[in-house]
Amino acid sequence: MMGFMVDRAIAKHGLQLGSMPEMAAAKNSSTRLSLDHDLDVLPGAGRRLTAGRLAEHVDDLAGRLAAAGVRSGDTIAIYKSPNFDVWMLASAAARVGAVPVMLQPALDGATVGILLGRLHRPHLLTDLPKLHVLADVPVKELAKTVIISHGEWPGAVALTDLAGSPRVEPVFRGLDEPAMITHTSGTTGVPKLVVHTPRTMGVRLRPQWWLLSLMWRRDTVAINLPFVHSRMYAAMSLVLMKAMPVLLMNNPKPDDVAGLLAAHKPTFIEALPNAFMDWEPLAEDPRKPFASVKYFSSTFDAIHPRTITRLIASSKRRVPLFFQIYGQSEVGPAVGRPYFSKSVHRTDGRCVGYPMPGCAQVRVVSRDGKRPSKATPGAIEVRWDGIAHSYFGEPERYEANKHDGWWRTGDVGYRTRRGCLHMLDREVDMVPETSSTLEIEDLMISRLDELTELVVVIGPNAEPIPVICTDGDRPLDPERWRTAAADFPQLADPVQLPQAELPRTATMKVRRIELSQLLQSRLEKRV
Repeated sequence: MMGFMVDRAIAKHGLQLGSMPEMAAAKNSSTRLSLDHDLDVLPGAGRRLTAGRLAEHVDDLAGRLAAAGVRSGDTIAIYKSPNFDVWMLASAAARVGAVPVMLQPALDGATVGILLGRLHRPHLLTDLPKLHVLADVPVKELAKTVIISHGEWPGAVALTDLAGSPRVEPVFRGLDEPAMITHTSGTTGVPKLVVHTPRTMGVRLRPQWWLLSLMWRRDTVAINLPFVHSRMYAAMSLVLMKAMPVLLMNNPKPDDVAGLLAAHKPTFIEALPNAFMDWEPLAEDPRKPFASVKYFSSTFDAIHPRTITRLIASSKRRVPLFFQIYGQSEVGPAVGRPYFSKSVHRTDGRCVGYPMPGCAQVRVVSRDGKRPSKATPGAIEVRWDGIAHSYFGEPERYEANKHDGWWRTGDVGYRTRRGCLHMLDREVDMVPETSSTLEIEDLMISRLDELTELVVVIGPNAEPIPVICTDGDRPLDPERWRTAAADFPQLADPVQLPQAELPRTATMKVRRIELSQLLQSRLEKRV
């Protein structure tokens, strides 16, 4: 009954980030939260929390932020080292009535400076390592107040010095008022600031509500997502409403992950596609870290079939399932599909799923007057209440993507006769002579086990060049490559790079345009 009441409250008032911990504590104060790291802002809190303690900490931090000068209606940019306290601080800011602006810790100082300028003097909540990154940025001019989680910095207010500040009453945002701002991945330049409301965030909980409903409350959910990503706030809201024990991971290194999963034995894991790809070798680890996992879930980006196959095969559960959801920051989860162990070997990686009941509508619109197909892909568009409210400071860019309520995602693809959406490429990443660079990458990675990454980009003469990375950066056998690539004669010879040199976004997506420019620059120097 309580689960229904929480769900009904969100349907009526939207997702109110500031009151979510309190709601979770009222439902079951003993719900366990386990961390693989210490909290920067609350170093004495330890790595084992309960929903009750979490609510107390968020209430405490809200009082500290108010004492630091944060008020209802203010914007507060949160740019600090990755840590679960980022989620807690965002919730605390929302409890005060401020709008938290979540900036990825991987962003460089110049980009953060541009975004702070776009926000028109917000409060800045940061830490000493990030202030070092911002050394060449006029922080005191761009921010109304500089607040640091701990330590000392000239002119900054330290939250650790504000312990014991008076508590504040929670402020509830209107259903369609800005409540949180995240940003796009920035694969094509400076990220756009995406404005979310209680309504848009609440609506986005629907797709995975039913999936978690399949689990027992005693089952542990493991989450390895960026703490500033919009998906993190949906995932945490779901597990808190369901009163499920949760393991929050901040260290994605495979060896550490194997130990954590073997110790906590989660039933459900949600992570970014690239994290799952990095964890593929753990399928053979003697600790059997995935043995307990019945449900794997990955959101927003397509994932390689080889990764899905290996992970499902490593589960010892009856009928394990990998659920993929495709979407983006602006639209949230758009379509999804499950993969099962008996059929995963026949997976077409470009088939990203079907519209889910009560969720987004999806259509594919012709780009050239021809019916969308694999040969002539159309523009993928989405419509529902979960679409983000706006781009902060760039309303014209937002409106340019919206037509009669339909949001143009920037991806291209087609629908099959059965209604499955096939996503072939980002429109800006399309390469001449290829129907889908992503399809080539799926197939080649499946054929060559030694590949840990493959990205097809445009070369100096508009030719498709595969950039490859291998396990341990070992040289790839040219003959094995030629045999595997026989179906793709249009490909130029591969260029091998150390995986660490690939330019990536904060969510580990490869910056294809930047990689293409880097590659062209290197090739020109050789001439």
